[in-house]
Amino acid sequence: DTKVPNHSKTKFLPTANPSSSSNPLVTGPNGFRSTRRTKLVCTIGPVTSGFEELEGLAVGGMNVARINMCHGTREWHKAVIDKVRRLNEEKGFAVAVMMDTEGSEIHMSDLGGASSAKAEDWLDIDFGIAEGVDFIAVSFVKSAEVINHLKSYIKARSRDGDIAVVAKIESVDSLRNLEEIIQASDGAMVARGDLGAQIPLELVPLAQQRIVETCRQLNKPVIVASQLLESMIEYPTPTRAEVADVSEAVRQRADALMLSGESAMGQYPDKALTVLRSVSLRIEKWWREEKRHEVMDLPDISSSLSDSISEEICNSAAKMANNLEVDALFVYTKRGDMASLLSRNRPDCPIFAFTEDASVRRRLNLQWGLIPFRLGFSDDMESNLNRTFALLKARGMIKSGDLVIAVSDMLQSIQVMNVP
Repeated sequence: DTKVPNHSKTKFLPTANPSSSSNPLVTGPNGFRSTRRTKLVCTIGPVTSGFEELEGLAVGGMNVARINMCHGTREWHKAVIDKVRRLNEEKGFAVAVMMDTEGSEIHMSDLGGASSAKAEDWLDIDFGIAEGVDFIAVSFVKSAEVINHLKSYIKARSRDGDIAVVAKIESVDSLRNLEEIIQASDGAMVARGDLGAQIPLELVPLAQQRIVETCRQLNKPVIVASQLLESMIEYPTPTRAEVADVSEAVRQRADALMLSGESAMGQYPDKALTVLRSVSLRIEKWWREEKRHEVMDLPDISSSLSDSISEEICNSAAKMANNLEVDALFVYTKRGDMASLLSRNRPDCPIFAFTEDASVRRRLNLQWGLIPFRLGFSDDMESNLNRTFALLKARGMIKSGDLVIAVSDMLQSIQVMNVP
């Protein structure tokens, strides 16, 4: 029985023609081992704000739609958010929405330690909270304090306090306090354009690598942004240098790549997205073939025994998945934490993440290698497994006989099995 209780409207995949080469989840004869792991963020602007255009981007692999508050009115942005929601509802996508404040510095004042910024920025943040966006990206973060203030501000005002805060690393100060800022945030963006104006250009690639590695160690998603395919704002093909630049970000195992002007106002938004998608697939495949199981030294990050157990389970599951060359990892997670811990290990096989919460599902869509689904859980793990097997088999994502490892944060368990 592949029916999914509790969420009769939930669809699990784009309704695009399953054999269509543009469907990002179709992988050809190689099955799911060849799915793209690097996530793609598109800035939405005048050329991509229509429903059909947004659907084209989603089919083309967009995981997160970014709205930039320094262009357009709040009404315009609200209309975009509504269209993304409709797209998810009607077509079964899980595209997340990221709002970028992009405004003046959000800096600390002496007034009892409260954050202050231009009134405009706080109005944007209030707008993002009211609209229930998935991520708010904050500019000019100089210290963890700014992030902590914003997070408590959101918590006090949002219905479920579920908006993730992404720190844009774009100044000398943010590099100076990098570890504490990333620790306080829910993710980071390497804002290379602004960074290049603040530090010597030849240091930007080193800064990028450091930010990507720090995020991975602290288990926070990281987006490499700005000027990835700048020439494609005007031309239908990228330069060789741009392709090399994108390849390097994928090789560093960043969670996500971001288009700015290319998708907001460029002449070839779909083509730019296709370039990111095909370069990502190619480099990831090369990495799996050439550099198998190269492990990064990941420090323990848990503060409680329960978290430590989850972390050990995920580290072991990812290692086993590589050693046994399993076909997929399955994770059943309430808040998404175990899915993140698996992603942090960058295993060779895809990670199917199942959660009951639609906003957790959308947020997981920013993280490397995760294919998130929404599913009503039952207390019986066996029943959850059988329902997800039936679901994915019906969609050609796994087949009988495939070897999978399943972990769950409800039972803190790990199981290895063949798909029946």
